[in-house]
Amino acid sequence: MSRQLPSSSLCEKDVSRHPSTRGQNAPGRDDTPAQESYTAVGAEDTGSLTGIDRPPARPPKTYHPFSPAVIALLMPASVLGALARLGLQALAIYDGNSIFPLAYPQALGCFIMGLALPLKDTISSYYGPLYTAITTGFCGSLTTFSGWQLDIFYSWINEGQFHRNGLRDVCSVYISDRLLERLMVSNQVVDGCTKIFFTLSISLASLSFGVHIGTSLASVIPKVHPPSVALRRAISLVSVLLYFATFPAYFRLSASFRHQATAALLFSFPGTLTRYVLSVLLNARMKLLPIGTLVANELGTSLLALFHVLQGLSHPVSPGACSILQGLADGYCGCLTTVSTFAAELSALVVWKRWLYGTVSIVMGQVLMVVILGSTIWTGNASAGARCMFTGA
Repeated sequence: MSRQLPSSSLCEKDVSRHPSTRGQNAPGRDDTPAQESYTAVGAEDTGSLTGIDRPPARPPKTYHPFSPAVIALLMPASVLGALARLGLQALAIYDGNSIFPLAYPQALGCFIMGLALPLKDTISSYYGPLYTAITTGFCGSLTTFSGWQLDIFYSWINEGQFHRNGLRDVCSVYISDRLLERLMVSNQVVDGCTKIFFTLSISLASLSFGVHIGTSLASVIPKVHPPSVALRRAISLVSVLLYFATFPAYFRLSASFRHQATAALLFSFPGTLTRYVLSVLLNARMKLLPIGTLVANELGTSLLALFHVLQGLSHPVSPGACSILQGLADGYCGCLTTVSTFAAELSALVVWKRWLYGTVSIVMGQVLMVVILGSTIWTGNASAGARCMFTGA
């Protein structure tokens, strides 16, 4: 995490200035000069991060972070991001796969995020909410911090019951149907650490590559005339309708699709909206770290651990409830947490804050997994895998 991205990379997604700090400026405008959003990476506080997720304050029109146009466009972006993540993971699950499935959406989401950062002005000159939809909505929903933390935790406990020894995982856990039979803890670190360092490496590298490509494109992409008022309203209306189409998709399509995708799509936008609100309201309140993104990532990790506990109870929940829990895990938690913003913020912080933010985020995520999910597994109250049956399975 030693490389610093160019200043144009500081315009990502959920990090926004709280309304109370805008002074006398018009709604949606920063209370500081326009160049603050582009201060050099490694500035001494997180002020340079406050423009990452909010709509750009640029002509011809500015948008308040909570304006209907911004919120509406987040809806389909969240659905598409969650759907892309689930699709990429499904494609990457096969015998003999070389890379764990979640690596693909993490890399793609960070690349698109990096691509959008230097194009912020170009995008905003056309339609400001589109920038927030790409970064906060699509990239934030395509990548997931909570799923990453769950993968790491399952590596620590060897959830797949693979035959390992030596330096191959942190601990090997053997669980009967009701009680923990044996827990062997040793100096075995390879699998869990691989998922930590590989995800960090591929995410930061993809972000940097995206910034490089975006910077090259910024000077050649022509500016497009902004949409008319009628077209902007039509975009907002269609965006809302696209999200609400997930409800009939859940109830009318085959029940076997619910745990695979349709339940997750229902909860995708609420997860994104929660993250966006936390970032807008909290990120500018602490100069040490982007606290809004941190809270969103740890909250989503806690909820994901809880949902897996409920799916693994010794007395299984109903098939319908099991599918809803899977939808909450993949949709709400997956979209509430993000690696793309996390990677952009790491790149924007000074070195010591970068290491502090990364370490606190990952350690807190694993502690929450141990306390919520690990404690129930090791006491025999739940299994590592889901015991409940899905609707239509």
